[in-house]
Amino acid sequence: MEQEKYTKEEIDWSNIDFVDNQDVLDLIENKPGGIIALLDEACMFPRSTHETFSYKLRQKFKNHKRFRKPKLPHTDFTICHYAGDVTYQTELFLDKNKDYFFPEHHALLNASKCSLVSGLFPALSDESSKTSKFSSIGSRFKQQLHDLLETLCAIEPHYIRCIKPNYLLKPGIFESKYVLHQLQCGGVMEAIRISCAGYPTRKQFYEFVAWFGILAPEVLSGSFDEVTACKKVLEKVGLKGYQIGKTKVFLRAGLMAELDARRSEVLGRLVSIIQRRIRSYLAHRNFILLRLSAIHIQAACKGQLDRKVYASMRREASCLRIQRELQMYVARKAYKELCSSAVSIQTAVRGMIACSEHRFRRQRRAAIIIQAEMEEAKTQENEKLQFAFQETQLQFKESKETLMKEHDVAKQAAEQILIVDDVPVIDYAMLEKLMSENEELKVLVSSLEQKIDETEKKYEETNKISEERLKQALEAESKIIQLKTAMQRLLPEIFFDLESENPILWKQALLNSPLKRISEHASTLASQVIFCRNNMHPLFVCFFSFLSLLQENVDALIRCVMKNIGFSNGKPVAAFTIYKCLLHWKSFEAERTSVFEHLIRMIGSAIENQDSNDYLAYWLSNTSVLLFFLQQSLKAAGVTNATRHKKTSPPTSLFGRISMGFLSLPSSSLAAARLDVVRQVEAKYPALLFKLQFTAYVEKIYGTIRDNLKKELASLLFLRIQAPRTSKGRLVRSGHSFGKCSASSHWQSIIGCLNALLSTLKENFVPPILVQKIFTQVFSFINVQLFNSLLLRRECCTFSNGEYVKAGLADLELWCCQAKEEYADSSWDELKHIRQAVGFLVKRQKYKISYAEITNDLCPILSIQQLYRICSLYRDDINNTRSLPPDVISSMRALIIGDSNNAVNSWFLLDDTSSIPFSVDDLSNSLQEKDFLDVKPAEELLNNPAFQFLH
Repeated sequence: MEQEKYTKEEIDWSNIDFVDNQDVLDLIENKPGGIIALLDEACMFPRSTHETFSYKLRQKFKNHKRFRKPKLPHTDFTICHYAGDVTYQTELFLDKNKDYFFPEHHALLNASKCSLVSGLFPALSDESSKTSKFSSIGSRFKQQLHDLLETLCAIEPHYIRCIKPNYLLKPGIFESKYVLHQLQCGGVMEAIRISCAGYPTRKQFYEFVAWFGILAPEVLSGSFDEVTACKKVLEKVGLKGYQIGKTKVFLRAGLMAELDARRSEVLGRLVSIIQRRIRSYLAHRNFILLRLSAIHIQAACKGQLDRKVYASMRREASCLRIQRELQMYVARKAYKELCSSAVSIQTAVRGMIACSEHRFRRQRRAAIIIQAEMEEAKTQENEKLQFAFQETQLQFKESKETLMKEHDVAKQAAEQILIVDDVPVIDYAMLEKLMSENEELKVLVSSLEQKIDETEKKYEETNKISEERLKQALEAESKIIQLKTAMQRLLPEIFFDLESENPILWKQALLNSPLKRISEHASTLASQVIFCRNNMHPLFVCFFSFLSLLQENVDALIRCVMKNIGFSNGKPVAAFTIYKCLLHWKSFEAERTSVFEHLIRMIGSAIENQDSNDYLAYWLSNTSVLLFFLQQSLKAAGVTNATRHKKTSPPTSLFGRISMGFLSLPSSSLAAARLDVVRQVEAKYPALLFKLQFTAYVEKIYGTIRDNLKKELASLLFLRIQAPRTSKGRLVRSGHSFGKCSASSHWQSIIGCLNALLSTLKENFVPPILVQKIFTQVFSFINVQLFNSLLLRRECCTFSNGEYVKAGLADLELWCCQAKEEYADSSWDELKHIRQAVGFLVKRQKYKISYAEITNDLCPILSIQQLYRICSLYRDDINNTRSLPPDVISSMRALIIGDSNNAVNSWFLLDDTSSIPFSVDDLSNSLQEKDFLDVKPAEELLNNPAFQFLH
């Protein structure tokens, strides 16, 4: 079509080569020798199969350049289309091509009264109805394609190519190779190539002259015809690659854009010239009018302004006098009311503090008395038992001695009776009674002696057996420890040497290395341990199974407490569960154990790289309560009761403690342990080291939470030290109303940070003493930041800025009152430097203040360097009043010069501290009043049979 247009317009053009698919179309639809015709012919014969059909195709088109025969399978064939080679499988070609739907059936369904059925089967044309009864899908499809081509040729179609950006059909993914392949297969790239090879841009002569005639203004005069005008424009522009036809101008690709650019450039120059001329005319006219108006307005305004200045000067002098008297009266009245209120508040607060201190002392004294009484009761009970045992021994000895004496008396009496034969009066009844009692006493003494001997023998035998078994267990334990240390020392060296050697020498190294000797030694030790186990008491056999279960229980405990298992009645469940497990496993009394290392590693991994105050507060609550348990339970091994010096020292090894625990009767001790949550034990070195490490973690978590809040407040304090400009302007107009509305809105972000942290600490039940210390140090940080900014920035030492900061300090004081003393404590007192400095800034009539009033009443805590710095930077930006008297400033300067030799006193900025302001004893004392009997352990461990002791 393009080439036909070029020929019609009679322009010089060269033939454009393009890919013609006519041979492929002839191969498919040519009649009678096309593929579709052969397929219809095969469908008409009942004995035809897909194999015969494929054979006909191979024989028919074996020399066709678009037809190929794949090697396997033999029933397939390949057609070389424009987009690429396509292989077709002929297995179901015949079945799919046959259409057994008869015209009579089609007419019947078309006559249906149901609109849906009749619409699915429209009426057939007369030609299709007259054809033979046989019809195929291929012939019908061919007919439909011919109808479509006739329709397209009758109209002027426009195509829309739909391109898939990727294989997955998902947004945001663009695969350039896949898109380029689609464009090539669709013929778009070929069409673009053909268009670019010709003249893609064409314009009618009159359109071209009307649009681009501005590039050559001489052609617009009307003396040239359209063809000549087009040639003049193109020659003046200097373009190449165009053709002039009979009715149109033909341009190569890109020339239209260059012409548009030249036209836009010419129009831009013309527009700028027109704008310059119009603007100069308007500016000149406005200047003349403005100059005349300004002369008349200036004459009128100057007179009016002079009159207003005179009237305002008189009014200002009167106002200053009225304000001075009124402010003096109001200040005197407010001062008296404030003094009386302060006295009454101080009286009430001091009374409350005294009552609370008295109550705390009474409770502490009562707790000490109760503890002392319990200790005394225990010692008295032990002494009573010892005394009762001694009394039984004495009674036994006395009864034995009385029996011996009575036996001797009875012998003497019998001898006397035998000697005195002449006595006529003898009490035989008494004598018989004494003899019978004597025999009974002898029998009783003999039975008691036998029982004592038997018990002594059994006691000696059991002691010997227990000592022998204990020695065997200790020897086995020491040998196992030696084996483990030897393996740990030698295995890394052996494996490193073996890996660096040749693989051929691997077996020789294994045969001759110390590892073989270690394995032989290990086998001998294992046989000795097995021999000891087989010959031991069943108690030690149970111990070996206990060792295997202990590690599993420790892992179950760590997995449970790593989760957020929450709180029970305001107490952390994780801390309570860990303490009860350590107490039950007797880990505090062990000289060697790995339980503490697992717990320390677990807590370290839990809080590592954590910035969330919520998560850190949860662990601060748990670690602080567990540290309280450790502080209350652990005591040094040398601190023992006086009654224990008479007993044998308890075994310190793990075998010894387990054996003593099995041999003793634990029913009474376990019952007593359930009554008290915290129990004192004699701690060994691992337990004391664990306590020190745990203290360090509590301090680390505390410092992290405090530093997070400081970082959050640092940027806010830098913006809050100076009043905003809009606020200053409003302050000039509205006076004291600034501090109540505007400043509070700017300080709410700081209050919001404090409230957020306080609510987080309350939700995680952090001990109040830690909350007090956090906010005390944070308020000290606020005091340091605000006060140092006040001393370093001149724009901050103004009357309006003092009002602004004073309003913010009022919000902080209100927050301290709302947080109550339980959490705020003395946080408000930490702002003493900035409070006194702000009080000096907002003080009126500073020119009447003396040096004594400043140092004693207004700013007693500030140094002379700090006072002089504030006084030298201060300016009243609202009332324009005078600053301090010159004699006060000169006296300050003289004191500073006299003290200039002292380097410590010359520094006027405050320093922030990051120390830990509490000790373990302070934390322990604050948690003394809590009752941990109502804490419920974790549900996950209660369902485990190995943790039934938690019930």
